[in-house]
Amino acid sequence: MKAVVKEQPGEDQMVYTEIPEPSVSGDLVKIKVAYSGICGTDIHAMQGTYPSTRPPVVLGHEFSGIVTEVGPEVRSIRVGDRVTSETTYKTCGTCSYCKSGDLNLCGSRQGLGTNVNGSMAQYVVNHESRLHVLPSNVDLLSAALTEPLACAVHAVIERGQVRPGDIICVFGAGAIGQMVSQVAAAQGAVVIMAGLSCDRERLQIARSCGIHRVVDQQEENLSEIVAAMTEGRGVDMVFECSGAVPALNTGLEQVRKKGTVVQMGVFSNSRETIATDLILHHEIQYMGSRSQKPSSWRLALELMASQKIRPEKIVTNISPLEQWRTAFSLIAGGGGCKGVLQCNEGLEPAE
Repeated sequence: MKAVVKEQPGEDQMVYTEIPEPSVSGDLVKIKVAYSGICGTDIHAMQGTYPSTRPPVVLGHEFSGIVTEVGPEVRSIRVGDRVTSETTYKTCGTCSYCKSGDLNLCGSRQGLGTNVNGSMAQYVVNHESRLHVLPSNVDLLSAALTEPLACAVHAVIERGQVRPGDIICVFGAGAIGQMVSQVAAAQGAVVIMAGLSCDRERLQIARSCGIHRVVDQQEENLSEIVAAMTEGRGVDMVFECSGAVPALNTGLEQVRKKGTVVQMGVFSNSRETIATDLILHHEIQYMGSRSQKPSSWRLALELMASQKIRPEKIVTNISPLEQWRTAFSLIAGGGGCKGVLQCNEGLEPAE
């Protein structure tokens, strides 16, 4: 089968090549991949700056597809099922985080597309317990974005606990920022998305998805807008999704006293200078939200089935698998919002 493989550590070291199809055994399920989303971590892997990637490995962890084969121990998944899959492939199963369902925090976790062959290929396998059969009204393109949606669900609902009437500000207009904004709005929050002039296309996508207030910070004064919308108090919660330290510090300035800041973006340096004086004196709750966990996936699929979230609206380009390099370059250069690779033709979406 054809696949996009990171062959060795370092910059690039990527090939589109022929590799053996995966086989099933035990509780493994083989999936013919319909679509595989291009995540920022895939871009970082190509650039050689994502330490979790363990070459040689097929990249990709956001995907949907159709089951073509199941192992002898599989009981609930059938050939022909339309599915998406969690990114976790294996955990220790014994630590306190595994026992509490926080698989994203297991120190022995192995993930698709980083430690184990992922979804930028014609076929991929994962364990039955990691798979989710799609609701009948969720098509394969939308389902391929369940992972970034699940990350947003984890941040907004499970970590941030956003409530109806909250006023929140999201920094970053990329895929994660878009998903966070949609989930927060679905929870009944008033959402401000803050971006830059280079995000013009992405900010327009947010407007089309019904986000309440979209701000180009190079054209408008965010502080004045926040003050007007909150009677001078500041927003209840900030989600930093851009991976830019200036955005985080701006968020610390815009959140109200005793408000909450949730960091989702990954900074280029692991140690950065942030406005700790504001965290201290304003009693701000500053928390991280890492990836997603099984409960996040269930909630994400429920939101899609209810039509409260339409993740496919953020897709700006779909490329054949063989054109992966062009698609990567477009996203890496800031073009569009979400790029998706079509790994097999002829897999129709749900009616």
